[in-house]
Amino acid sequence: MDNTSALSLNSSVSGWHRLPWYQFEECAQAPHWFLLYFGVKVLNLVAGVPLNALVLWQILRKKSEGSTSDVFIFNLSILDAYFGLMTTVDLSNRLYFNDASVWYSVRFAYGLKDVTPLFLTCICLDRYIAVVHPILFTGIRDTRFRIGVSLLVWGLVLAYSLTKSFLGVMSVNEVFSGVILSAFFIMMFCNLSIIWVLRKSVAGKEVMNPVKKKAFKMVIIVLAIIVGNYLPPVALMPFASTYSFVTFRCKISLSVFSIMDLSCTIEPLLYISKMERSAFCRCLQSPSKKPITVRV
Repeated sequence: MDNTSALSLNSSVSGWHRLPWYQFEECAQAPHWFLLYFGVKVLNLVAGVPLNALVLWQILRKKSEGSTSDVFIFNLSILDAYFGLMTTVDLSNRLYFNDASVWYSVRFAYGLKDVTPLFLTCICLDRYIAVVHPILFTGIRDTRFRIGVSLLVWGLVLAYSLTKSFLGVMSVNEVFSGVILSAFFIMMFCNLSIIWVLRKSVAGKEVMNPVKKKAFKMVIIVLAIIVGNYLPPVALMPFASTYSFVTFRCKISLSVFSIMDLSCTIEPLLYISKMERSAFCRCLQSPSKKPITVRV
């Protein structure tokens, strides 16, 4: 029975009949995790890439009117769009070519995605300072400051990605755990602080200001997304060395990265949901409520 299974698996490794888990034959016992993982990747390619392209277009279109966080959102969308586009390269190489040189570029793309929480952390910090420390925020409102921070983050992102590309996945596993842990707790602190300040500002009042109410709801949504996308890696990845090969490479890592990769579609969708309908087309603009003059 074992020989038959091995034979059928080996025969599937030729041409287009390769299975997604062919790199690790041990993973043949748990193929459903690969189906989930690549299902998410296809979703990011089909939905995430166009959504991120729309975000990039909107930020460039209204660059003089955008928020201070748009610099970080712009960079985050570039990374997410690139990662989504690399799905075609990853799948074709995994299922057919198995070219060693292509794996370098695939691992590089994975490295970029691993540390995208750095830009998300910058967004949370920017909003935290704006709400909790408004006086300090006025002093660092200049876009050039955020461009400088973005360049610094890009340096860290590229260093991590190149290391993962050339030295392999396990070479940066501890760094990844540290980045995810740090980013998660910073983002949690920032968003909880914003919620506290917004709630405190309406203490004793019956109705919250509509603008603050909208901001409050948005922060709650962002917090839920952060917890949903990044709590699993925070809880599971630091203990990677304690798992067996099959448990880690065929189950845990795939489920964790599937959840994280969903952010490629969720984050631009959240940004677009905040936009006015008129930003897409003037025909969607709400009619102005002008008083009608009736002449007798």
